[in-house]
Amino acid sequence: MNLFEKYFLAANRWALIMLLAAMALIIFTNVVLRYLTRESIEWAEEVARHLMIWLTFLGAGPVLRYGGHIAVENLQDSLPRPAAVLLRGLIALLLLGFFGFMIWYGLLYMERTQYQTTAATQISFAWIYAAMPVGGALLVVHWLLIMRGYLRERVFAADAHFDANASASL
Repeated sequence: MNLFEKYFLAANRWALIMLLAAMALIIFTNVVLRYLTRESIEWAEEVARHLMIWLTFLGAGPVLRYGGHIAVENLQDSLPRPAAVLLRGLIALLLLGFFGFMIWYGLLYMERTQYQTTAATQISFAWIYAAMPVGGALLVVHWLLIMRGYLRERVFAADAHFDANASASL
């Protein structure tokens, strides 16, 4: 793994960790306050929902790296190697097209909703919809970093954590 990829993946993971931690802390605090004081934080559920949206779009790239999304692989497994490589090439192009569509459509959503504000926090919906083009751009980078291995042998990037566990069990 090259240095850029290492730091890129680490930054993406830390962003996910921070989003999940903030979401958990907000919801936990809200539940505790609700039971102890019979009052709740007005904006807690809204902010947690928005953090979940960001978590979903930013987390799609690392999941893609490790082959964690649902895939139907029976066809490419049944084809001869040259045909399977061609099929994976088509899949790779379709995925890049879809990620580009996510970026483009996310920017459209941001533009259309920039003057609408959320109910509790009064922030522009464009900030929430920004998760879509940002996540799409991250998906493009993650995909370009692993695409060669996928095209050749349908190999996904291995997580160092999983590699350490696999070698420890041998």
